Amino acid sequence: MVLPYARNSGGAGGWLPPEEPRGRSNSIPPAQTPTAKHMLAYLPRPPSDTSRYGTFPQKPDPPAAAEALVEDGGQKAAGTAKRGAAMPNCPSAARQSGLGPGEPPLPPSRGSLGAQQPRGRPSWCPPPAPAEPAARLYPLHALSVANIPNSARGKGSARSSAVPTPEGLQSRRCKLLEEESPAVQAGRRQRQRYVTKVGKCQVNLGNIQDKKRFLSDIFTTIVDLKYRWFLFVFMMCYVVTWVVFGSIYFLDAWLRGDVGHRGDPEWQACIENVDGFVSALLLSVESQRTIGYGTRMVTANCAEGVILLIAQSIVGSMIDAMMVGCMFVKISRPKKRAQTLIFSKNCVISLRDEKLCLMFRVGDLRESHMVDAKIRAKLIKSRQTAEGEFIPLEQSELNLGYDTGEDRLFLVEPQIICHVINRHSPFWDMSAESLRREQFEIIIILEGIVEATGMTCQARTSYTEDEILWGYRFEPCMSLEKGAFQVDYSRFEMTFEVQTPAGSAKELQELKELEQQEHSTLSLYWDHLLQPCALPGPGEDAAPQRECPA
Repeated sequence: MVLPYARNSGGAGGWLPPEEPRGRSNSIPPAQTPTAKHMLAYLPRPPSDTSRYGTFPQKPDPPAAAEALVEDGGQKAAGTAKRGAAMPNCPSAARQSGLGPGEPPLPPSRGSLGAQQPRGRPSWCPPPAPAEPAARLYPLHALSVANIPNSARGKGSARSSAVPTPEGLQSRRCKLLEEESPAVQAGRRQRQRYVTKVGKCQVNLGNIQDKKRFLSDIFTTIVDLKYRWFLFVFMMCYVVTWVVFGSIYFLDAWLRGDVGHRGDPEWQACIENVDGFVSALLLSVESQRTIGYGTRMVTANCAEGVILLIAQSIVGSMIDAMMVGCMFVKISRPKKRAQTLIFSKNCVISLRDEKLCLMFRVGDLRESHMVDAKIRAKLIKSRQTAEGEFIPLEQSELNLGYDTGEDRLFLVEPQIICHVINRHSPFWDMSAESLRREQFEIIIILEGIVEATGMTCQARTSYTEDEILWGYRFEPCMSLEKGAFQVDYSRFEMTFEVQTPAGSAKELQELKELEQQEHSTLSLYWDHLLQPCALPGPGEDAAPQRECPA
């Protein structure tokens, strides 16, 4: 019960009319963590032209006479009138003077917290610009403290210290509003992926000390190189051998004097028609690539020339075998086959057979099918153990039907893969509301044997919590046309909304068990009512099976 008048405790014994209602103090509850929205309550509000931005009615600015009384500092009536009136706590051009050192700050309205623009910087937040010292503006709560400069408070105050300018305070509040805007929140949620949508693992290996291990498997090292480096290594293997053997040919011809006796019919040359390094390089290329134009050649007049030609032929054959093999494997790698294996962009959660299920869709664009295709899923989520150990990016398995064989696919048409959320699922306690606060990533791995080459192919993708649609289902994309099944891949990504409870699978199971318990109790009650009753006859002491109602 609210009394219309309150007893005066000052000893006068009279009854005083109640004060005008004041807004709630903007104190942060101790059980909550201070956020940017809580901090907004302690910053000045912008001027608003409508009452929908706050719970207090918007009133016009007081007349200039009242402000003059406040500047002279003295008038209690003007101070009381200003305390009782609800005014916006953002400075205007006409209000440049304070309310006095003893004036308490007005509480900000709660409605102004929701009046921010949906994206970017709010419209009422102007870019900060330097203001002149004579025209400095102060928010109302700043004018109520005793550290305002003398130029704004008058000559009656002896203390003067610097206070934050309203432009700085307003820019701070605008910055907080920008941080709480949906666009910034969406940008924050775009965190670093563990695996990209195209299947590339975003993990960089660094500070590897023993790099000699890569040279022990030189074939895999060359194949794993990027194409620009692979082509560079491919060309340099031939160019280096040509230059090395050409230099040896030129050195041999120069030491034996074949360079100076070119065209001499009486000179028995070891290497004919070599008069410089360029001609020796051409001899090296013609010998290794078995071109043989017939003008430059190695004769039988020297044994070192024959041995050098044999060595170059063997080295050239080895380089051909390794480089051609690397090029073939590089081109025919099954990684390129994974480009025609597609996944849906989103996961959906809905009911299937009265069970909450996490579903996504996979498809194969080629008519040559994958042999022995298998699919599995991993959940990547950081957690902290009961002992306080933090495990970053912990991997846990998601059951996609391993026990029933549903993980083995006959991938002829697009198929919807289902993960039943049961007691063994990590999503057992996850509801539609808690999904927005979670941070995890689901890695999907599809493996199979390429029918054309017999190599094992692996396709990967990932889904973050933002890419899971609660209460949706995939649209069918297959129909029967002209005696064959037709797949429409334009409907591969399409989903439609269905009625799905927002609670977790655990809550649904508990509700179902409660309904079953109530149903069994009701059945027992009705069985008890339908049980026949019999009254004892005269002289019979046998008790009836059930007391009959009177």
